[in-house]
Amino acid sequence: MSDILTGTPWADATAEPLAGDASARRYWRLRRGDETAILMQDPEGDVALFARLAQHLLSLGLSAPRVLAEASDGLLLEDLGDGLIARLATDAGTETRLYRAATEALVALHGHAPPADLPRATPAQLAEATDLAFDCYAGGAGRPAPGARDACIAALHAVLTTHANDTSVIVLRDYHAENILWLPDRRGHARAGLLDFQDALQGHPAYDLVSLIEDARRDVAPATAEACIRHYLEATGREEAPFRAALAVLGAQRNLRILGVFARLAATRGKPHYIDLIPRVWGHLQHDLRHPALAPVAAILQDALPPPDPVTLQRLKSPCPTP
Repeated sequence: MSDILTGTPWADATAEPLAGDASARRYWRLRRGDETAILMQDPEGDVALFARLAQHLLSLGLSAPRVLAEASDGLLLEDLGDGLIARLATDAGTETRLYRAATEALVALHGHAPPADLPRATPAQLAEATDLAFDCYAGGAGRPAPGARDACIAALHAVLTTHANDTSVIVLRDYHAENILWLPDRRGHARAGLLDFQDALQGHPAYDLVSLIEDARRDVAPATAEACIRHYLEATGREEAPFRAALAVLGAQRNLRILGVFARLAATRGKPHYIDLIPRVWGHLQHDLRHPALAPVAAILQDALPPPDPVTLQRLKSPCPTP
């Protein structure tokens, strides 16, 4: 347990481990009488950055956990509860309402300039990050395609430069239903509780919206996704056609990278359950590639990446996938 609790009223609290994520972070819910708090340990991350970003989000009227105490390897955080929208969105009406709240939080966030010292998500960096789709996904399935990798990165760089070369907002990066809490006692955009933002960047306004509606972990109803896009466009006044092109281009970039990340998690961290999510990610990618802006990328990927059929998925689940 982190030294952060030493000398605090929470030193003798009971600790209940909570489910983690794809990172090395670990979480506990601490209980002391009727009070609770969350202990987050992150031996590989920058907890000071998390604390600073939490304060930034709070200053904008958004709901991030307040930092109660800080140490080099962890944080003691306000407990915002268990109301993940992934668990609560069990019917169409509820899903639409909760996703609208998550979209409203993005609208509010995008009304402010990002912290100037955050890294910028440039077209070159975003394109290069898709190399994992070829090295880990295709390679792990026994279909390495280094020539296609280089061609795809170049083509994706070009379409990102044309359609998504904008770093005007803070991008939280992992903005999806398992990282957003429903806080019904709060009002407006504060009803969406934000949990995962330590990897934030300066980036395009479409990035987090496509992360929300093209969720790797759950199916989002097409009507809900479209309602989120319409609400965002109406609330921000952005021009529709360029924004939809950016959604498709950034969606393709994200989904290519996620294919590789999930394959790598199975191969190097012993987490084969991530392979079960790949068919959904593949479906999102195919949807994005149908946008005309991505025609050059789609032409390259047509024969470069193996579809996630049962044989491919089983190879990716093997402890050490080889060609």
